[in-house]
Amino acid sequence: MSRKMQKIMIILSMVLISAIALTSFGIAYAGGVRGAGLLGASFFFTFGIVVVLAQLIPASILLSSFVGTAFSSFRKHEVPIRAA
Repeated sequence: MSRKMQKIMIILSMVLISAIALTSFGIAYAGGVRGAGLLGASFFFTFGIVVVLAQLIPASILLSSFVGTAFSSFRKHEVPIRAA
């Protein structure tokens, strides 16, 4: 990966984390959390969303691979599974 591409990826990841953090901050504030608890609730929501996304992306890749292999065949004489 080139140096320029690496900088772009870092900037995009920071923008994503910032957007998630600001959204969770807004949710906590609208929910009535004030003071120091607002910061804690914001961190809780932010890291919860990041963890869910970190699990969701590989799971969706595995699911799409499974669906792709279930409905296609690599051998010429085999018939793939047909959706009824």
